[in-house]
Amino acid sequence: MSATAEGKFITFEGGEGAGKSNHAKRLALFLAECGCNVLQTREPGGSEGAEQIRRLLVEGEPGRWTAVTEALLHAAARADHVARTIRPALAAGTWVISDRFTDSTMAYQGYGHGLALETIARLNVFASDGLTPDLTFVLDVPVEAGLARAGARADDGDDGDREDRYERMGRDFHQRLREGFLTIAEGDPERCVVVDTTKTVDDVAAIIREAAKARLLET
Repeated sequence: MSATAEGKFITFEGGEGAGKSNHAKRLALFLAECGCNVLQTREPGGSEGAEQIRRLLVEGEPGRWTAVTEALLHAAARADHVARTIRPALAAGTWVISDRFTDSTMAYQGYGHGLALETIARLNVFASDGLTPDLTFVLDVPVEAGLARAGARADDGDDGDREDRYERMGRDFHQRLREGFLTIAEGDPERCVVVDTTKTVDDVAAIIREAAKARLLET
């Protein structure tokens, strides 16, 4: 089941340092200027319970969880996020923009950690209650460039509070991640738009705006 006719559901996907949060914010501002009611959210997180689970996933040592445990924690956070935040907003006619959704679980725990893709697909459907984005932007960046961007982000918290657990996983993991996102996008071109983020920030934002207009605003 996809998003309701009243609200549209847009997701941003990609590896570390791809610029998802920045471009999600820019698109939200553009859609608001077009007269849409817009809600920005994120995964893991986006609801009170999911934000509590988020800390378990993004903080601490890279090896603190097994791949299966990670997948189940993401699923638990997503179930709460969808039920308490996304679906109510869509039902009210609000456009929802999420920084990550089910594609991230497929890429990180499936392609990255090697869990069976069929298992991840079933888990995603179960946790999301079958919700599918109307449009997904896959922001692509070479691994080295993305990790350098991510590492340069300001962080005023203590080391124990840093949300960099995934960033500190090995380069090979991040390469599998990138290839996984591109494979997902190639397999679902009606939903996914791949955007090269080695372009300038303004150029990337323009590409995203035009795609959103063509696929959702002008249909």
